[in-house]
Amino acid sequence: MALQQEFESQGNFLFRYRSYLPLVLLPIAFWVVAYMLQRDPSLFSNTDITMLQILAIISCLLGLIIRIVTVGYTPKNTSGRNTAQGQVADRVNTTGIYSIVRHPLYLGNYFMWLGIAILTGDVWFMVAFTLAYWLYYERIMYAEEQFLTKKFGSVYSNWANVTPAFIPSFGLWNNPDLSFSWKKVLKKEKNGLFAIFLLIFIFDCWTSYLTTGQWLSAKIWSFYAMVVTGVIYFVLKFIKSGTQWLDEEGR
Repeated sequence: MALQQEFESQGNFLFRYRSYLPLVLLPIAFWVVAYMLQRDPSLFSNTDITMLQILAIISCLLGLIIRIVTVGYTPKNTSGRNTAQGQVADRVNTTGIYSIVRHPLYLGNYFMWLGIAILTGDVWFMVAFTLAYWLYYERIMYAEEQFLTKKFGSVYSNWANVTPAFIPSFGLWNNPDLSFSWKKVLKKEKNGLFAIFLLIFIFDCWTSYLTTGQWLSAKIWSFYAMVVTGVIYFVLKFIKSGTQWLDEEGR
């Protein structure tokens, strides 16, 4: 198989499981936390919010905001969470955030996962994560671009030739064609906030176990943040599956 075809095949495979395969990094991250706790325990606290957690929350929320801005301005069958059915695109998004970067959702994902990497307190783990993320998503981006080039031809290639793949060029900004849809954001991105604080709480419990032998973290704030965002997630999940409140024509 030619390298070009192999990259596309690998990208399509990784695309279908892109929401789950990064989770294999979590056991490594837990091991790194145990190592860093012995090396520099001052980075961690069993009672107070730490600088690592503040930086992690900032990075995660930045990533979530990027995803929200992306999804909120796009039409139906673009910028989705489709997995099993493979690539789906009814049109090429070229305005709004897509006017400054070709893969804003993956940029958002990077900052969200970087926030989790920050929780380890190990700079080298953050660097290794960044390299692994690039290798992982590079093939997905390649496969997506092959699909879009075949489907839309010069419409896609002309836009791609002037729009950077991953690092935004803010001078290229072009206002979105559509109005912002909170309904689509709540429908598609309901799990993001919960996932952030669930993982932070899990890391707190792991740190607590390593230092005190007790699994339950003493950090009340992380527990309540996890509970509140979890309630929001399950309420929105019920609304999505049991009602049509979040449905919107063309979005």
